[in-house]
Amino acid sequence: MDYFVHESSYVDANCQIGKGTKIWHFSHIMSDCVIGEDCNIGQNVVISPNVVLGRNCKIQNNVSVYTGVRCEDDVFLGPSMVFTNVINPRSAVSRKDEYRDTIIHQGASVGANATIVCGHNLGQYCLIGAGSVVTKDVPDFALMVGNPARRIGWVSRHGEKLQFDEKGFATCPATGEKYQLLNDKVQLL
Repeated sequence: MDYFVHESSYVDANCQIGKGTKIWHFSHIMSDCVIGEDCNIGQNVVISPNVVLGRNCKIQNNVSVYTGVRCEDDVFLGPSMVFTNVINPRSAVSRKDEYRDTIIHQGASVGANATIVCGHNLGQYCLIGAGSVVTKDVPDFALMVGNPARRIGWVSRHGEKLQFDEKGFATCPATGEKYQLLNDKVQLL
């Protein structure tokens, strides 16, 4: 094995786990998952069947990643954040055929205790504040907070808040990367 699984964790059959990935205490990786290289799966994490994680994903403690979720490369899921997979759950009604897909695009970060309602996609490098509840699609580079989450600004790939000038240009204070805001969309130049 070229990945690490703590002795208290379970990995079911037919999983693909990338080189350098670490799966920590009391976690369960369910059948038919694909986990990329260099991921870190924290304590008490459940990865449901058929979930796909890209490379270098960081999943903090107490997160359940349900069927229908796909995380691209470099995604961060904060402690105890929550995904849903159906809109109207009922214990007595099986709705497994109603799971809605949720895509977390490259570089996105979800803060601790946030909730992502199924069927909504998170754009590249967006940042979801701790405790926020996402009820709609999130644009690339958006900074979202609240319940329901609303955009309060924009962030760089490095996670720094961007300050756009009157012409719609901003520079990441940490990296010097240049960004443009045009028609309410941010792009890296």
